[in-house]
Amino acid sequence: MIIVMSPGATQEDLAKVTRKLERVGLKAHLSTGEERTIVGVIGDKKTIANLEMNMMSGVEKTVRITEKYKLVSREFHPEDSVIDVAGVPVGGKRLVVMAGPCSVESIEQLREAARAVKDGGAQFLRGGAFKPRTSPYDFQGLAEDGLKMLRQVADEFGLKVVTEIVDKDDIDLVGEYADLYQVGARNMQNFQLLKALGKVKKPVMLKRGLSATISEWLNAAEYIAAGGNEQIIFCERGIRTYETFTRNTLDLSAVAAVKELSHLPVIVDPSHGTGRWQMVQPMARGAVAVGADGLIIEVHPHPEIALSDGDQSLKPGKFNAVMQELREIAAVMGRTI
Repeated sequence: MIIVMSPGATQEDLAKVTRKLERVGLKAHLSTGEERTIVGVIGDKKTIANLEMNMMSGVEKTVRITEKYKLVSREFHPEDSVIDVAGVPVGGKRLVVMAGPCSVESIEQLREAARAVKDGGAQFLRGGAFKPRTSPYDFQGLAEDGLKMLRQVADEFGLKVVTEIVDKDDIDLVGEYADLYQVGARNMQNFQLLKALGKVKKPVMLKRGLSATISEWLNAAEYIAAGGNEQIIFCERGIRTYETFTRNTLDLSAVAAVKELSHLPVIVDPSHGTGRWQMVQPMARGAVAVGADGLIIEVHPHPEIALSDGDQSLKPGKFNAVMQELREIAAVMGRTI
């Protein structure tokens, strides 16, 4: 349920509504807009069903919500949210770009990539220190050594760090080095991990699962929000279909759908979404045009010898060209990069 307060509602009206909810064991989540405040009600379904709030002073109306996700829904929070990641806003007028290699391989490789990322105008250095791979014989990452390299190089170039978290037991370790936790596609429905991330005070980027519906994706985010951490960024990275030419099918319609259903920002991963470096640029164009709040792009100084995902990684010169073009598209959309 959401309770829509009238434009003339006072702080005392709001306090009375909140106290009534708390007395019956419900939680109130406030969303304050320019004209009115909306109170999201969370808790026992039977208690909510029997709740009568329309006659209270300052209450304009109550609305029943049928979707299982509440806190991430636009009904609860009509205005777009902007997530602050270590001083970098995600959402709003300025698009963010996260770029770097799929895997941290060496300090030299990372420095080359970070220089290209910085020169191109990105704000985040991405790189995997823990790599969940399809084959147990593929490169699995450098673990804490990789995290240390990421932090060191990012600081050298004035970049923020985004990296994947694959195990709830590593949350504190990854949190020492990362500014933004990334939950990968394979872990989108790892509910124990999501619950644990709900207790941290650091933003989380939630990638869409390999075959997840939009509703399943939103409900996965709700696990994080329900734990108390509402600093969530969605990432569309393609889903598995019958098509074999591309690694995945990048679903740009999901950006528009999530923007309609949720107040949280959405970024797009055209690298994993296609698996082909030649397609990263055209899909990145489409992502900006459809309203994405940013991009995460794989950049490697020498993709031909990359330990993972070289086929979908851009060389530094190509990345810079892509960024120049995206600035022009963003300007047409009334945004900047």
